[in-house]
Amino acid sequence: MVTPTTLELRGVTRRFGPQTVLDGIDVSIPAGSFTALLGASGCGKSTTLRIMAGLDRPTTGQVLLEGTDVAGKTAHERNVAMVFQSYALYPHLTVAQNIALPLAMRHLTTLGRTPFLGRFAPGSGAARERIRKAVSDVADMLGLEALLARKPAQLSGGQKQRVALGRALVRDPVLFLLDEPLSNLDARLRVKMRTELVALHKRTGRPFVYVTHDQSEAMAMADQIVVMIAGQVAQAGSPRDLYDRPASRDVAAFIGTNAINLFEPGTAPAGLHPAAGEMLVGLRPEHLSPLADGRIEARLETAEYLGSEIVLGLRAESGAELRALAPGDYEIPAPGATVRLGFDDKRVHLFDAASGKRREAGQ
Repeated sequence: MVTPTTLELRGVTRRFGPQTVLDGIDVSIPAGSFTALLGASGCGKSTTLRIMAGLDRPTTGQVLLEGTDVAGKTAHERNVAMVFQSYALYPHLTVAQNIALPLAMRHLTTLGRTPFLGRFAPGSGAARERIRKAVSDVADMLGLEALLARKPAQLSGGQKQRVALGRALVRDPVLFLLDEPLSNLDARLRVKMRTELVALHKRTGRPFVYVTHDQSEAMAMADQIVVMIAGQVAQAGSPRDLYDRPASRDVAAFIGTNAINLFEPGTAPAGLHPAAGEMLVGLRPEHLSPLADGRIEARLETAEYLGSEIVLGLRAESGAELRALAPGDYEIPAPGATVRLGFDDKRVHLFDAASGKRREAGQ
């Protein structure tokens, strides 16, 4: 069964003068998915989101929204909602008014939107009641009922984030676009809001596209991650796909809490892999650990105790530097001591030395 697609970019290129920001990218957003656009600053992910929203137009390529090319349509003409990093709340409006604003602009005349005379505008009474009901429903969903009369200055960062989400949600859009919405929050609140966003996504059933440079956010929240590097899509897939089977050395180096050990041909520690003389070999630190009869031998240089685990910095006889992980109760030997390290052969990654593309064992 083929999953229907809500949004699709086909061959999208975006140039600003001589600079190419997006270079012929293809991105597919399945219906109901939570997709993260992940990449370092300047990789093109925010430009991609702006093109999806209609805030920018591609130089070439198609933007298909529910099968219709909307590349030439404005943001106003697309039923998509965007949540900005800055929240973009109006400081002079209450929470209720901020949430209601998209509906007020859509369903009320200029006269109907005025504070006092608006109630006398023809048809405004019924429209205002529908808007009030929609705002109440969204506030109930996001836990904002007690805050509806407050102004943004009276809210915490997490509350402002919920209001921004509520303003997007009340429009009942076909697609939610979120541009690093948690970056202004402290670390603990970011983790809490991650959970709330995932729950909100499940409740709405609508596709979310979430831009972030934080891979832990992407891995924890998304069912599809699009890794962008230098204006191109380096790989798209599930978090497990990207972690277990990175398509290139660049993706392998970008994905993972601990930087992967990458060894150029001929530099890998003895015992790592028989193809190490011709290929680039990678092994994640979490898949390399002290083992009495391990195949790799290296000298301990540093040890970082992190409570539940210890990050070991070592140097093999070949001169290669490598990092390994040990459990928190590991007895750390003295610097300079020899440590034997074990690993599962299935965890070794091979990449073509010239292109950097993934190679499978036996290729």
